[in-house]
Amino acid sequence: MGQDTISAKPHEALAFLLRDEMARVDALIRARMASKNAPRIPEVTAHLVEAGGKRLRPLLTLASARLCGYEGPYHVHLAATVEFIHTATLLHDDVVDESLQRRGRPTANLMWDNKSSVLVGDYLFSRSFQLMVETGSLRVLDILANASATIAEGEVLQLTAAQDLRTDEATYLKVIRGKTAALFAAATEVGAVIAGADEGTISALNSYGDALGISFQIVDDLLDYGGSSSQLGKNTGDDFRERKLTLPVIKAVGRASADERAFWTRVIEKGEQQDGDLATAMQILARHDSLQETRTEAIAWADKAKRALRALPDNDLRRLLGDLADYVVARLN
Repeated sequence: MGQDTISAKPHEALAFLLRDEMARVDALIRARMASKNAPRIPEVTAHLVEAGGKRLRPLLTLASARLCGYEGPYHVHLAATVEFIHTATLLHDDVVDESLQRRGRPTANLMWDNKSSVLVGDYLFSRSFQLMVETGSLRVLDILANASATIAEGEVLQLTAAQDLRTDEATYLKVIRGKTAALFAAATEVGAVIAGADEGTISALNSYGDALGISFQIVDDLLDYGGSSSQLGKNTGDDFRERKLTLPVIKAVGRASADERAFWTRVIEKGEQQDGDLATAMQILARHDSLQETRTEAIAWADKAKRALRALPDNDLRRLLGDLADYVVARLN
């Protein structure tokens, strides 16, 4: 591994190591997001795909396939599939959440409109299924189809649970395992499956992706109450303003005094927010050590991801995946 790779952040080192394959993924994405009949499709897709981001999900598919010794062409199709599924869910999420910023730029629904975002998201889902069918693997199709359904299920569960103070940590875990971890797990699993890896390796990479995705989402939810806008690609405090019950708040609600519970009822369940409410929420979270405890859980899931990798051969790529789990939680520093 070269010096440039060693000194880079893990996702950057991974991107450097897999740069040739990622170039093929990007070329395939550009080709498949084209539309002769509806030029708005590539406009909207390019706005999001080319806005940057770490591209973790397609990188995980490529890394998993290479780790398992794959030499065929279809890991590129699968990496593009994973990115299309992710992009489609982002387009739909921003409509549902009425978001104004994504990856530091105005959201597609703000730049165009909700209709365009929903319909282009649908188009990308369709394209993703075309790509995965081309691999000729029914098992790959099953994994990614299940992941797509699980993501939608997680989002719908969040709709009903996010503003209900009865939502507990187990329900929160179901939500983030659905809406975030499912695609991480599928991304790593299909790389192993297309490579013809043994069942132990496939299971280990699935477990790694699942735990990594859970840690990633917990960290994102935690950063909303203390990170920077540049770390999030959105405004800090958005989850509070959107009345989302994330793990730090769930922990605080579980220990709330009568006055604190009345506060959470007003700002989360009723949505009657006033100037200064975010600062009050921060004070309550600090009082109950909710942020520190949430951080501890994020680290525990990152450690679980690293333990899953022990079943795989020890090499530079495996070590990079372990470093990636550490980096996910290092964003909290």
